[in-house]
Amino acid sequence: MKEYVLDTNALVRFFRGAPGFLQVRGIVQQARDGRSQLTMSVVNLGETLYVLARHFGSEQAMRCIQEAKKSMTVVPVDEQTALDAGKLRLHYKLGFADCFAAQLAMRSRATLVTADPDFARLGKQLKILSLPRHSQ
Repeated sequence: MKEYVLDTNALVRFFRGAPGFLQVRGIVQQARDGRSQLTMSVVNLGETLYVLARHFGSEQAMRCIQEAKKSMTVVPVDEQTALDAGKLRLHYKLGFADCFAAQLAMRSRATLVTADPDFARLGKQLKILSLPRHSQ
């Protein structure tokens, strides 16, 4: 079964209808149909709430989060995960929340769904499904 990890910007694009949302919608539908597994770090989920709340307001952002959780598994963060994310930040100069998405994808051997070109710094150790870079 294909496994995907969503970066914050992938889920934000899905709810905002921004470029790449059709790709994300297809992945979400696959997960709903049981044809793929979809996960997201709780850190990225929190960042998603923040970004969506700035765009839609807090109540609508929470509704989006609740809807997203129906199709994916939210992965908690333990001490080792936080330390591994810190090491990624140190070595690859990614944003801290991005490090949690990358770490989860690498640990689960999943494909990271993102529009952020900075993930390319990790090379072949990270499988990426790239969304268009520009959003609305």
